[in-house]
Amino acid sequence: MTGGRSPAAASQSAPTTQQVPASHEVREVAEGVHAYLQPDGGWCLNNAGILLGRDGVVVVDTAATEARARTLRQTVGALSSRPVTLVVNTHSHGDHTFGNHLFAEEATVVAQERAAAEMAEHGLALQGLWPGVEWGRIELSLPRVTFRDRMTLPVSGFRVELLHLGPGHTAGDAVVWLPDQRVLFTGDLVFSGATPFVLMGSLTGSLRVLDRLRALEPLHVVPGHGPAGGPELLDTNADYLRWVRSVARSGLADGLTPLELARTAGPGPFAHLLDSERLVANLVRACAEEAGLAPAGPLDVVAAFQDMVTLHGGLPACNA
Repeated sequence: MTGGRSPAAASQSAPTTQQVPASHEVREVAEGVHAYLQPDGGWCLNNAGILLGRDGVVVVDTAATEARARTLRQTVGALSSRPVTLVVNTHSHGDHTFGNHLFAEEATVVAQERAAAEMAEHGLALQGLWPGVEWGRIELSLPRVTFRDRMTLPVSGFRVELLHLGPGHTAGDAVVWLPDQRVLFTGDLVFSGATPFVLMGSLTGSLRVLDRLRALEPLHVVPGHGPAGGPELLDTNADYLRWVRSVARSGLADGLTPLELARTAGPGPFAHLLDSERLVANLVRACAEEAGLAPAGPLDVVAAFQDMVTLHGGLPACNA
């Protein structure tokens, strides 16, 4: 949550200027395969993907606000004159799906079946968490095609596999795997430079999914938030989640609530990650699972978000 606060270097003879980070960065990770990255990767500043098929374009996730989704669409148009034929949502959260409606007239939206159900259930509720964000005109555009465990997309020029490997960030996560290029779009199963978030999914499930993603042996990993990288991102996320699990176990033994435990533990070795207030929400999930709750079992998400606000000392910044 530091975007927009980096001062430019200035000499005594030159006026001081403020460098505003670019709204996005496009990185070609393989031929015809682009990562669309939105710095700094904090709340609602998600990544997307652009696959330039011979007959049409596939977009992996959209964006949170109308303005950001329009910028994504313009970027796609600059890369290819071919139509967007498919939009894949890696999960249900609005920062990855609210821009669907800007593509839906020409494209088919695809998601895992649980993700589609969650999108219909929650609608535009994310906007209520940050009423100060300029969301713009957002129309809910739900997936028209869903799958359960696996789906191969009909994309000329690529093998594109959609895989649901169990609950992780949410109950209905899907990864987009290009086996020939060994490129993996993970959605929010993986964060880079930002704190992982499993409140609405599963900590134990996330660790299992990360093991299965590692077995794919990807070369390029495009996370849901933050800079793209390689398979080391899977290990970094797993390290964090194992630490949270150990903190939860010690807290249960001491009879502490997740909020008390988060205050006591602090961010530990992960203080460099953005959005550290997510620790308390992750502990809510971890403690519940240690007590026997099934992966992705129901929790009081509103209360957990309030715990994050309390831990942070106010509403976390959302720079969407």
